[in-house]
This record gives sequence, C-alpha cells and structure tokens, in this order.
Amino acid sequence: MTYAHGLEGGGARGMKLDITLDANIAGMMEAEILAGEKAVTGGIREVADWVKADWRGQVISAGLGQRLANTIRQNNYPARGESLGAASLVYARPNRKRRSASAADVIDAFDRGLMIRSREGFFLAIPTAAAGMKGWGRERITPGGWEKRNGMRLRFVYRRGRHALLVADDARFGRDGLARQKRGRRRKDGILTGAATVPIFVLIPQVRLKKRLDLGPVARAAESRLPAAILRRWK
Repeated sequence: MTYAHGLEGGGARGMKLDITLDANIAGMMEAEILAGEKAVTGGIREVADWVKADWRGQVISAGLGQRLANTIRQNNYPARGESLGAASLVYARPNRKRRSASAADVIDAFDRGLMIRSREGFFLAIPTAAAGMKGWGRERITPGGWEKRNGMRLRFVYRRGRHALLVADDARFGRDGLARQKRGRRRKDGILTGAATVPIFVLIPQVRLKKRLDLGPVARAAESRLPAAILRRWK
C-alpha cells in the first residue's frame, strides 16, 4: 500500500514527499482482530467458569446439596465462535412451573439471609420426619397434600408458649418411618388399638434463614480477574 503526500513550495525549491508502506496493513489488522476475538472470548469464558465453580462449591459446602448446586448454569454468547463482544451469564435455573420456590429463589434466600413468612399471612408448615417429602401428585409436601395422600384429616393443636402443631390421630408408623392411617377394629370405648397421635407439621409464624452463601464478592472479583485473563490469551 502506498501513501503519497505532496508538499510544494514556490519556485525551483518545490518539494514532494513519497511514503511507501510495504507491509500489508489490512492483513495485520485482520490478524489482530482475530487474535482479539479469541482472547476476549476465551478470557470471559474462563472467568465465568471460575464463578460457576465457586458458586456451586459454596452451595455444596453450605449443605444445600449437589442437586441445587447443579442448577447454577452458564450461558456463553456467542454459543459458538469468537467475538470481541463476547459475554457469559452465570445464573441459577428458574422454576418453569412456578408452583414452588425456584432454585434461584432458594439460593437468593440463603445468600441474603431472608425472613420467610407465609404468603397467606398465617403459619409456615414445617414437615416433621413422619410427614415425608412428597404430597399429593408427588409435589412438595403441604398439609393439604399430606391429607390427600393419606386419606386422613390433620388436627390443629395449640400449645401455649410453644409452636402449634398439626397432628394425625389414629395413625401408625410404617416401616419407612412415615405416619399412616391405622386400620383395624375399635374397642367398645372407641379406642383403636395400637393407634397413636403423630405430629405431622410444626406451625411457625416466620423463620429467618441463616446467611450461608456469599456470592456477591465472587462476582465482583471476576471483574478484576477479567483483564488479566484476556491479556494472557492476546498473542
């Protein structure tokens, strides 16, 4: 490529300057852009991988389980190829059905240490070991779901100075440790032999979750790690 710039003065002393650049500037720029795209894309994905791994590790260390940890995902943009405008999103997968709290809601609650209250303004029903984990239709256990699953009615028990209970009368414990309806003949006094009254839910007005995650500092640290991650790849 040749760039010519003429400077002319008066008389015989007029002057002309020719500058010739032999290098292929267009090719050099194209190569540099490709190198930049590769460096930016690789650096952003490296840092996003680090954030995802750290967040998943925090969830597991907090005792919240591998299943919840696996809901932390990463999306890369573009999904394929490289770009100077590359980006990555690390997030907790939402619950599409919205019948219960999503993984994002649970993780946010433990990250902030939220106060949990009943949506209806009454009590939170905390299941005991005798309740099991699944209600009607294999959904998360609720008092109504437990009654449908077992064909029994729960009875409210008020306890002064202590949390109220929902209990099942005429119940028995199965081999799996869950409460079930006791069947058989009643005595003349109406008592069902071998039956027991079993606490199924503990009723509390509210509960504050202990802060068990600290995700914000990791996200902020990712910003400071990004320039170095990009420069390492820009060769």
